[in-house]
Amino acid sequence: MKSLELVIPAGNPEKLHTAILYGADAVYIGMEGFSLRARQAEFAPEHIADGVQRAHQYGIKVYAALNIFARNQDLKNLPPALEILNEAGVDAIILSDPGVLRTIRKSGIEIPVHLSTQANTTNVEAVRFWGEQGVRRIVLARELSLDEVAEIAAAVPEMEVELFVHGAMCMAYSGRCFLSAFRTGRSSNYGDCTHPCRWEHVLLEKTRPTEPLILEEDQRYSYLLSSKDLCMIEYLPDIQKAGVTGLKVEGRMKSVYYLAVVTRTYRQALNELQKKPGQFIARPEWLAELGMISNRGYTTGFYFQRESMINEVSPQVKYYQTHDLVGTVLDYEPHAARILVGVRNQLTEEDRLELLLPDATIPLDPGQMTDDNNYKVKSAHNGYRIYFPVHRNVPVGAVIRRQITGSC
Repeated sequence: MKSLELVIPAGNPEKLHTAILYGADAVYIGMEGFSLRARQAEFAPEHIADGVQRAHQYGIKVYAALNIFARNQDLKNLPPALEILNEAGVDAIILSDPGVLRTIRKSGIEIPVHLSTQANTTNVEAVRFWGEQGVRRIVLARELSLDEVAEIAAAVPEMEVELFVHGAMCMAYSGRCFLSAFRTGRSSNYGDCTHPCRWEHVLLEKTRPTEPLILEEDQRYSYLLSSKDLCMIEYLPDIQKAGVTGLKVEGRMKSVYYLAVVTRTYRQALNELQKKPGQFIARPEWLAELGMISNRGYTTGFYFQRESMINEVSPQVKYYQTHDLVGTVLDYEPHAARILVGVRNQLTEEDRLELLLPDATIPLDPGQMTDDNNYKVKSAHNGYRIYFPVHRNVPVGAVIRRQITGSC
């Protein structure tokens, strides 16, 4: 069977470092102005070469997303961006627009091409067509069942198949949604979605404008536009059996804490699958970890044709999250057996803290927080630099979390 490649989103250089640290096989980054994410989740041109070099030092591939639905001006601006990616040595370009593909071919640049899920690839002949255009890997549409994925992979074994396995689900077909553009003027198809599908909506009947029907969940119905998040960690053997190559995680806009937990958890699961391919069972602690990050509840989407399950979201709870980010490790001082932490959120000596390492979770005692002068501190705020004693080596960029309320 094909090995499974864990493909993690890297919205900026810090997130790329997080993905490397916690076990990604590959990362995908957004090229500024050409990817389907807002600017805060794109790489500036001057940072791409450094990011690629760092990833390659650890044997990790870098895929650059140029998956906008390009307009004429975008195509005119594309050649300089291609030169930057080519010189940086990215391992592939992810695209969805035939015009972008044609522009790449005209440029003479021979970077491998992957096809984005935005291209809505749902059948064998479409995969063959894109293969004839020189595309090497297809990120199939999320609307397919796993049986359909297996049928495609078996029919076109020369093509690599990639699937989204974790993260937010868009209720529009493969993400092609106009709701944000219509409501706020910010287009999801240009990387600037405001997620109006997550808002509460009411339905008004024209002759009864003061009697709205609130679209909320009871035993049979739920929000019509808002889906649970995708989570396929329990079904990795099924995905591997289907002939899939890449496991893609959604979330270039998500926090470093989110990336650390998801990457580490799926890395552990994939390592277990490799060791015991015929005996794989998802561990309860993996599912518990994935419940500690921001999520809307989990679903398997369309992979097992349970279409009725993808929109079961409680109107009372917008997101579940039991822990949040406190800070990241800036340095480890072996002579003093302590870590220097850059604080991101306010914390006090009453908080319950944990240091997340690639191979362990270590409780931290906030009662032992100290400042630069080795004086104990009772609280710390965003921007503070504090120390914790830790009697083992800790890599720079490691994440520290704290327990919070169960949902928000």
